[in-house]
Amino acid sequence: MDTNDFKYFPDSFAKTVSALFHPLFMPVYSMAIIFSAPTLFGYLPFEVKRILFLIVLVDNVLLPFILLPLFRYRNIISSWTIDNRRERIVPLIITTLLYSITSYIVIRFPVPLFLKSFFIAAFMISLTATVITFWWKISVHSLGAGALIALVLILSHRMYSPLPGYLVAVFFIGGLIMTSRLKLNSHTPAQVWAGFFTGFLALSLTMLIFQ
Repeated sequence: MDTNDFKYFPDSFAKTVSALFHPLFMPVYSMAIIFSAPTLFGYLPFEVKRILFLIVLVDNVLLPFILLPLFRYRNIISSWTIDNRRERIVPLIITTLLYSITSYIVIRFPVPLFLKSFFIAAFMISLTATVITFWWKISVHSLGAGALIALVLILSHRMYSPLPGYLVAVFFIGGLIMTSRLKLNSHTPAQVWAGFFTGFLALSLTMLIFQ
C-alpha cells in the first residue's frame, strides 16, 4: 500500500497508537469497559473487580513484559517490536499459556458466566494467533481491535443496553489501530483485515458458545 495514502497520519502518532493499544493491554481495556458500562456488571463488588484487574495485570501484562528482556538476552527476539514472524512464536506461546492460567483461575471464581466466557475467549484468541503465526504473519494489534469491538457488541446485546458511546469509541479506536499498523508498514492490508475478522469472530463465537 502506498504510504502517501497516510500522508496526514504521522509516524509518531501511529507509533503512539500502536503502543497505547498494544495487544497485551486489550484485556485491561476490556475489563474497564465491562465494569464501567451502564450494565449489571458495574454493580459487582469492588473487591471482585480489584481481584480480577490484579490477576489480569500480573498474569497477562506484567509477566509478558518482564519476559521481553530475557527474550532479547537469549536472542529469541531481535527487536522490542518483534516484527519478524518466527520471532513472535515463542512470546505468543508464553502469552497463550498465561491466558490459560488466567482462564482457569477466573473459571473457579464465583463471577458471572459472561466474565468467565470472556477470559476463555481471550485464551482462544491467543491460541488462534499462535497457530496462525507458525505459517503466516497476522496482525495481533488488529486481532485485539476486532475482539474489543465484538466485546462491546455482545455486551450491548446481552445486557439490552445500546451503549452508543462505547460503540463509537471502539470502532474509532479500531480504525486508528489498523491504520497505524499499515502506516508503519508492519503489516499488509490482508494481514490487518485477517487479524480484525479473526479477533472479532473468535471472541464472538467463543462467548456465544460458553454463554
